Amino acid sequence: MTLMDDTRSFFGPAVVCSVLGVISLARWNREGNAYLFAGSAFCLVGTMIVTFAFNVPLNDVLAAVDPASPEGARQWASYLVTWTNWNHLRTAGALFAAVAFYVAK
Repeated sequence: MTLMDDTRSFFGPAVVCSVLGVISLARWNREGNAYLFAGSAFCLVGTMIVTFAFNVPLNDVLAAVDPASPEGARQWASYLVTWTNWNHLRTAGALFAAVAFYVAK
């Protein structure tokens, strides 16, 4: 798998969800469009925004310290709990998005 494949697989769903969100707003009165909008929002906020606002910065901070140093050990202990909590939220966002899309049919 190349970097381009990784980029498409990560940003592709965000593009699709953005388009679905706009379409659902334009067709708001039709059945299921509220669920399409909710699914899009859960996907974009729960996965993309959480990833870029929280998980990636935590990764960057951890990558900047020497893992064998006392500071590295402190950073890892803090990172492990915080990153995992944000990752749980990211997982929940993806799950809620999938449920909303399923209900929207």
